[in-house]
Amino acid sequence: MNLFQCYTPPLVKNMPSSFNRWLDLTLPNALHLAGILVIALVLNRLLRAVTNLVIKQASAPGRSAQLREQQTRTLAGVLYGAGSKIVWAVAILTALGEFHINITPAVTLAGLASLALGFGAQTLVRDVIMGFYIVLEDQYVVGDTIQIGEYIGRVEHLTLRRTVIRDARGALVTLANGEIRTVSNLSRDWSQAFVDVSLAPESPIEKTLQALETAAAALRGDPAWSQALVDGPRILGVQSFDRSSTTVRLQVRTAPTRQDEVARELRRRIQIEFQKQGIPISSVYRIELAGVSHSSQEAAQPDAAS
Repeated sequence: MNLFQCYTPPLVKNMPSSFNRWLDLTLPNALHLAGILVIALVLNRLLRAVTNLVIKQASAPGRSAQLREQQTRTLAGVLYGAGSKIVWAVAILTALGEFHINITPAVTLAGLASLALGFGAQTLVRDVIMGFYIVLEDQYVVGDTIQIGEYIGRVEHLTLRRTVIRDARGALVTLANGEIRTVSNLSRDWSQAFVDVSLAPESPIEKTLQALETAAAALRGDPAWSQALVDGPRILGVQSFDRSSTTVRLQVRTAPTRQDEVARELRRRIQIEFQKQGIPISSVYRIELAGVSHSSQEAAQPDAAS
């Protein structure tokens, strides 16, 4: 007998049975992997639909509405990106189990890394969470004039981590969103100003009120200023009075952030009207003496009053 005819390698004998077992093992695994892939794709589609609900479509062609839409689109993209990464990470870890790979060390390591990152980035996480609230609740957008603590200015830049405003000095002030507790939006819907007029005690009050109404009516009827007015100017009445002066207060509501210029124009018109009608204003001035003792100030008060 030929030696080559009698000897058959064991690998050749076992090949059909090993191949069959491999097919038996991989067919269920392939079905499981396909199911994991389908579930991950469906979850991503649902996540996309949910995050699109965050987007606030611009209802007007104004710059504020366009910025609001852009910010919400950015927020929706961040939410979708983070959620999608989580979905695919869970899908990959689940798929590794189908290849009989122990994922416990990887999960443990990822958990420890997340814990360490969370402790090291607590401030950053707090800033981002507050940024989400600012954008979702529409507290303010780029272009609004706001007050945060002692800072008042126009919002120049807004992200999920920080808010940048330009104050009255022209300086850029950067504030972490996590540090913001109370914010006042000074440019939503309308702004308001109060104008106080101090009169001399001998000024006739009825004639003064009539002159104030004339100045206010002239401002309301001026086409150059009527677009800036929302309500008023209206005379609220006598705010205070004593032996030295009488103070009358006026109120005016204006378009956002235009209250200061309207108040200045109203004061100018009031002064012109008072000069026309010969109405005197208060002539009492406040005098502060620096670098003198309290007794010297008391001695100087009669001279200052005279």
